[in-house]
Amino acid sequence: MLWDAYNRPIKDLRISVTDRCNFRCIYCMPHDEYEWIDKKEILTFEEITRLAKLFVQLGVNKIRLTGGEPLVRRNLELLIAQLSSIEGIKDLCLTTNGALLADKVEALKTAGLKRINVSIDTLSPEKFRQITKRGDLTKVLEGLFAAKSRGLHPIKINAVIERGVNDDDILDLVEFSRENGFSMRFIEYMDVGNTNSWTSEKLVSKKEILERISARFALREVGRENGSAPSVDYEFTDGRGEVGIVASVTEPFCSACNRARLTADGKLVTCLFSSVGHDLKALLRGEPRDEEIFEFIAGVWKKRQDRYSAERLEALQSSSYDPKNRKKIEMITLGG
Repeated sequence: MLWDAYNRPIKDLRISVTDRCNFRCIYCMPHDEYEWIDKKEILTFEEITRLAKLFVQLGVNKIRLTGGEPLVRRNLELLIAQLSSIEGIKDLCLTTNGALLADKVEALKTAGLKRINVSIDTLSPEKFRQITKRGDLTKVLEGLFAAKSRGLHPIKINAVIERGVNDDDILDLVEFSRENGFSMRFIEYMDVGNTNSWTSEKLVSKKEILERISARFALREVGRENGSAPSVDYEFTDGRGEVGIVASVTEPFCSACNRARLTADGKLVTCLFSSVGHDLKALLRGEPRDEEIFEFIAGVWKKRQDRYSAERLEALQSSSYDPKNRKKIEMITLGG
């Protein structure tokens, strides 16, 4: 097992397979146009698989594929088939906006995908279009239910809650997930990247989200899965499902974070709020032995001291926090 400077093991690898996306969600990609990574700089499926095998040797047992929107990457099921065959991976998951899911879910499941997270911030078609700029809620729901009919489980719905945008959608999303057997995850609005104009005034805290849900449904706290998951989970006392809240801003979980990230262009990133990445692609394409790559990754993780969310909370509490003071890698490059 590999441990960082704060004695946190490496267990979870999040792989961005593309920086491209067919949506322009206001909290992630607020601009209409972006300068995309050149395709020749994007890791191939074979390169991703080679790196994944080395990460597994270091202790990773969970892989999540992200983007941008991962389903815009052609033939993604071929990568999933390669990853699912790696001994030691206990969980292989995909986070998607769902728009392309209906047409691809059968191939994804056949290739070995175990479960999915689908981002749905509102059930209002008009508001959905406003948030995503390009999204069609009907297509997303079609993909969601196609995944359910193909037996992917569990299916989690992710919603980023922003004050004045969709904070009045919380209970509708809870009821929808309960009625249809989905797990609901609410995410505090975060200052990921530099372009989403984050301010604390837009934040709806975990405490407030929980209070709104509890006013209608009785809940019992379950806690964090395996003690390290980003979400604090709650089950409904009537037995009809669960809801989780990711509170990176108001209740940082840096002390238990065991996640590494691999960007689409091959950078190893050790925190969602990192300003730099460590170039694995340059090393990889220099035709090194696996042992050299292994030692490089291990060296980066052993020095890891990231605790950005905890530092942000301290600064917020002292009224000294300005998100513009730190340049961070954009969400479209990092994935969720």
